[in-house]
Amino acid sequence: MSSDPWGRVDETGTVYVRTADGEQVVGSWQAGSPDEALAYFERKYEGLVVEIGLLEKRVKTTDLSAKDAQAAVDHLREQVDAHHAVGDLAALTVRLDKLVETVEARREERKQQRAKQSDEARHSKEALVVEAEELAASDQWRAAGERLRALVDTWKGLPRLDRKSDDELWHRFSHARSAFSKRRKAHFASLDAQREDARKTKERLVAEAEGLSASTDWGPTAARYRELMADWKAAGRAQREHEDDLWNRFRGAQDVFFAARSSVFAERDAEQTENLKLKEELAEEAEKLLPVTDLKAARAAFRSINERWEAIGHVPRDSRPKVEGRMHTIERALQESEETEWRRTNPEARARAEGLTGQLQAAVDKLTGQIEQARTQGNNSRADKLQRELEGRQALLEQALKGLQEFGG
Repeated sequence: MSSDPWGRVDETGTVYVRTADGEQVVGSWQAGSPDEALAYFERKYEGLVVEIGLLEKRVKTTDLSAKDAQAAVDHLREQVDAHHAVGDLAALTVRLDKLVETVEARREERKQQRAKQSDEARHSKEALVVEAEELAASDQWRAAGERLRALVDTWKGLPRLDRKSDDELWHRFSHARSAFSKRRKAHFASLDAQREDARKTKERLVAEAEGLSASTDWGPTAARYRELMADWKAAGRAQREHEDDLWNRFRGAQDVFFAARSSVFAERDAEQTENLKLKEELAEEAEKLLPVTDLKAARAAFRSINERWEAIGHVPRDSRPKVEGRMHTIERALQESEETEWRRTNPEARARAEGLTGQLQAAVDKLTGQIEQARTQGNNSRADKLQRELEGRQALLEQALKGLQEFGG
């Protein structure tokens, strides 16, 4: 009979393993010697040691789930408890018990980790929902739309919560996206309607602009084009595919008109510049009539000059006041000469002037006598009053005498 610190084989070939609870039957061995029997069951023990070591390593270094780890421990414990190996089975049990503790610790750690991740995911999703609900009211259609799409990608990358919480948050998130999409759709539908109205308005403006392009009614047509441009700006933008074409037609019609007007105005400016030169020569000729010495000859000469003036035509607008002012000066001088001559040769006016002068002279003489009488009587107050009246009559007399002189009197 052979023996070992952890087991023995009796004379019948029965193999035993020593445990804290006494010897336990391992099995029966009839094929060889007792040493071979012990060696066979010791190898089974070493196999268990290796399996337990591998499981310990997997638990420590891999993401083996607690469930799978516990199943592996239970499987090995069954083999240890079955006493089908010779060796320190109690030591194996201790190692398995420690493994169970490690697995439980890992289970609790992962539970806490999952709880933390879930809490973080909840906060993250709640933040996404709040932001989405704020974006739902935005009118920054492009930026808000891009941000909402980015939020969806972020949501997909977050862990799921419990079904109820996850569904509630997703419902709010989805509702915010739907609200934004509905508002954006309504906005662009309205914008499309506005652009269609703008297109119709601009087509009408283009038609009128093209109809006016051949007009030669320069002033009113130019004014109408300015009104059409104001209407164009007020109409808003049409659809992109129509806007540029409409604008090119509208602008082209104006260009045709204004190019024709510029050509005509350039020709007119040249003609008016030549007219100005001619009128300046006539004004210079008219100015030589002053001072007037022979009224009749001057008037005839001015009449001739004025007829030639009227036949010349328009001059540039900014030069008109100056050159016409020179002619008006000559005309006023001739009129003043005529008025002077008329007053000088008018018998009725001369008679009236002489009569007025005589009346004023008589009044002056009378007041002079009254003043002398009042002073002789010592009535200085009356004398002073009469003196003031005399001064007024003398002033009128001086004016009347000057008027009389104009008649050669």
